[in-house]
Amino acid sequence: MNIKKILVSQPQPSSEKSPYFDICKKYGVEMVFRPFIKIEGLTAKEFRGAKVNLADYTAVIFTSRTAVDHYFRLCEEMRVKVPDTMRYFCTTESIALYLQKYIVYRKRKIAFGKTGKLDDPQLVAALVKNNKEKFLFPISDVHKENVEELTNMGLDVTKVVMYRTVSNDFQPGEDLDYDMLVFFSPAGIASLKKNFPDFDQDARPTYIATFGSTTAKAVDDAGLRLDISAPTVEARSMPEAIDKFLAKHSEAAQ
Repeated sequence: MNIKKILVSQPQPSSEKSPYFDICKKYGVEMVFRPFIKIEGLTAKEFRGAKVNLADYTAVIFTSRTAVDHYFRLCEEMRVKVPDTMRYFCTTESIALYLQKYIVYRKRKIAFGKTGKLDDPQLVAALVKNNKEKFLFPISDVHKENVEELTNMGLDVTKVVMYRTVSNDFQPGEDLDYDMLVFFSPAGIASLKKNFPDFDQDARPTYIATFGSTTAKAVDDAGLRLDISAPTVEARSMPEAIDKFLAKHSEAAQ
C-alpha cells in the first residue's frame, strides 16, 4: 500500500521541531491533525446535580491541566473563593507549575509526584502526611483513576466529574480519505464509529495506529485491525512507531 496521507487525532503541534514534521519530510507524506474528541466542561447547573459543595474541601488532587482549568472555572462560576490555605497535590511537576495560572506558587502547599501516576510513592507520601485534609478529586466522565488505595489509607477523597469527553463531529459529506489513522484514546475509536458507522478498513486500505493498551483494545472491540501500536520497547512514542513502520514499509516496496 502506498501511504501518502495520515490523520493524527490530536491538535497540530505548536513547534515546527515536532517529530511528526520530520516524518513528513523523510517519507514525503502529508499529516493532517484533527482531534476526534474534544473536552467539554460541565455547566454550574449540571455540577450542582452532584451535590458537592466546593467550599467544603481543603485540598485538591490534579492529574491533568484540564482538571486544573475546570476546577477553577467552576469555582469562579459558582462564586466560590478558593482560600489561600488550599493545598494542591499533582501527579506531575508540570501540572503543579501550571497552577501558577491561577494561584501564587508556594511549595509549602503544593506537592507532586515523579511518575505521573496516582500511586507515585512521592505523591502518596505527601498525601498521607496531610491525611487530615478533605480531598477533592476533579475527573472526567471517562476517568481511569482508582482512589481505592487512597481511601484504604484513611484519606477522605471525593471524586467528582467536572468535564466530559465528547465526539468532535465531522461535517456531513466529509470524507475519511486517509491511508493511516492515529488514535490516542478509546473515545477516539468511539468517535470514528459514530461519525463513520459504515467505515470499512479494507474498502480503502487503511492502517490504524494506537497509543496505549486501552486504545489498542478499543480497536479490537470495534472489530477493526490494529497495525501499529505504541509504546513498545522498540518505539516509546507514537512518532517513533510510525517512523519505524514507514521505514519497514518503504523497504518492502523496493
